[in-house]
Amino acid sequence: MSARPAAMLERAAKGTAAFEAAVHWLTDSGLTRPSYLPGWSRAHVVAHVARNADALVNLMTWARTGVETPMYASADRRANEIEDGARQPAGELREDLLAADGRLAQEFAGLPDECWGATVRTARGREVPASHVPWMRVREVWVHTVDLNLTTFDDVPHEVCVALVDDVAATFRTRPDCHPVELRAEDADRTWLLGTPGGAQPVAVRGDLPSLAAYATGRPVPGPLYPTGGAPLPKLPAWL
Repeated sequence: MSARPAAMLERAAKGTAAFEAAVHWLTDSGLTRPSYLPGWSRAHVVAHVARNADALVNLMTWARTGVETPMYASADRRANEIEDGARQPAGELREDLLAADGRLAQEFAGLPDECWGATVRTARGREVPASHVPWMRVREVWVHTVDLNLTTFDDVPHEVCVALVDDVAATFRTRPDCHPVELRAEDADRTWLLGTPGGAQPVAVRGDLPSLAAYATGRPVPGPLYPTGGAPLPKLPAWL
């Protein structure tokens, strides 16, 4: 049995508030401008985050009822729903986001303690306890706030930056397409190895937590990074 992940639920709520505030700040025409993600406008990012909230509601339903409820019906339907959402008038898109966020918050608040240990499955097929789902939302809202091209990782809480690099390091641990890279945080006593252990000599990359998290997740790096001996910064594979 997993306990209610109170700290992660709080981070999810704060990240959701940050994303909603960024969307509220945007003008209607600003929503149509490009996001950081290739081929997507800011409206696409908002629609994606709204549909992700509904997908995580499905996982909470699965945990609560024991009935298998996948995040998405299919990859094609997921893509079509994002496209349809992005074409909504700006006011309707904002309302869609708030409503989806509200549904997920209600599920988080109402899930019985004994259900947080239930096993659910991510869109990539990984089985995880329901207690992992709030982290999935933390990751989603904070990274996509940066993708709106309004803020940088300097605005992401340091504890979230650490958790993001933890996530990337775990994902890349068995990726043969990731050249070994050792990340060294100058503003925290932390190091991470990206790539398969025991392979080639890792390239050490120093920097602050926001810059390392941005680099690891493939986002714009807000500060300088220093590879060993002035070597070129290794290109990392896509994270998600």
